[in-house]
Amino acid sequence: MTSPDTRNDREKVVSKLPSRLRQELKVRAAQFGIDIQDAVDAEITTWRGLGSNLSPIDTAGAESFATFLPPEQWAGFRADCKDRGVSLIQGLAQSVQLWLDSNPSPAVRRPAITRRIVVCNQKGGVGKTAITAGAGEALAEDPSVLVPVRVSKHFAALLEEDGEGNVPLALEDLPGLGQRVLLVDFDPQGHLTKQLGHEPLPMGGDSLTNHMAGDGKGELRDVIVTIDEDRFGGRLHLLPACTDAFLLDVRLASVRAREAALERALAPLEGDYDVVLVDCPPSLGLSMDAASYYGRRRPEEVAGNSGVLIVVQAEDSSADAYDLLTSQIEDMRSDLALDLDYLGIVVNHYDARRGYIATSSLQSWMDIKDPRVVGVIGDLKEQKEAVRVKRPLLAYAPRCEQSVALRALAREISK
Repeated sequence: MTSPDTRNDREKVVSKLPSRLRQELKVRAAQFGIDIQDAVDAEITTWRGLGSNLSPIDTAGAESFATFLPPEQWAGFRADCKDRGVSLIQGLAQSVQLWLDSNPSPAVRRPAITRRIVVCNQKGGVGKTAITAGAGEALAEDPSVLVPVRVSKHFAALLEEDGEGNVPLALEDLPGLGQRVLLVDFDPQGHLTKQLGHEPLPMGGDSLTNHMAGDGKGELRDVIVTIDEDRFGGRLHLLPACTDAFLLDVRLASVRAREAALERALAPLEGDYDVVLVDCPPSLGLSMDAASYYGRRRPEEVAGNSGVLIVVQAEDSSADAYDLLTSQIEDMRSDLALDLDYLGIVVNHYDARRGYIATSSLQSWMDIKDPRVVGVIGDLKEQKEAVRVKRPLLAYAPRCEQSVALRALAREISK
């Protein structure tokens, strides 16, 4: 069956294809960044050029499949199927399988130097933990599965909501990023640890704090836990908090080269991961100095590979906290001659229905330009529900607005 395609010189063709092949074709085309119609055109061309038939494919349960092809391509393909004594469905299935075999999934892109993302703001309650977890989850999702991502060239579009708090931004299905991710709960309150369904490490045992203070009792990797959700495929890990972190600044005061204490503790783990995200405490103390130092640009590391991600809200008190934090970061840059990159600003808990304060504050953040806004995350119920049931948001509600926005954020800071 065919119908004209008025957009170009192709026509719509309709046949059937086993659901497995249809899904694999959709994912593989997205992985290579090409249109499905171009992949089908290429696969049919290859199949028609074969000198003999391929092994039959089980097409039982094949479902309707439509795409756009040049008219002469589809007509020639139908004729070739008839000449070879195979059904149109069988010929199409063989063509798709041939293309999939010839175009295996590309390898996941891994950074030359493990990326270190320091998620921070000295103001509590802005949602640093939710951003740390959500960005890490988005980075770790299955690269062989398509997930919805919010696509917007300009965050200004968020100011054009429909009066009900809904923002009409396009969604695109893209493969998961497939990164190996370590989430570090660097906050003694342990919110990240608890939200992901784990308990803080017991006092008296081994912990990140002990390793930073030079009193480690074993291998730090031995206390790391895996976030057990299928969509992350064992790629998402957590270094839990320990309540002894409340004493960290006191203990760091007597540590040699204390700014490098976090790096000394985490460096042995970096070979196992593509990205390390650090959920910082709401503090401007020595622990924040150590976190900032850890996010510095290392020799031979490209700009923007690692750095500081600042989480704010669209309200006035966040602006005051932002000024204090950036002053500390600038002092670190100057005093220690660090190349410390800003990865951007994330405006969290945004809700345009809160009126002028919210919209004008968002505009003020977007006007900064350096660092620029790299994500705007809505204040919706799914995040709170995920926290209540102690599951990762992207596993609990993978298609909610917050999840698709967090995927966009992950891609924005991965460029």
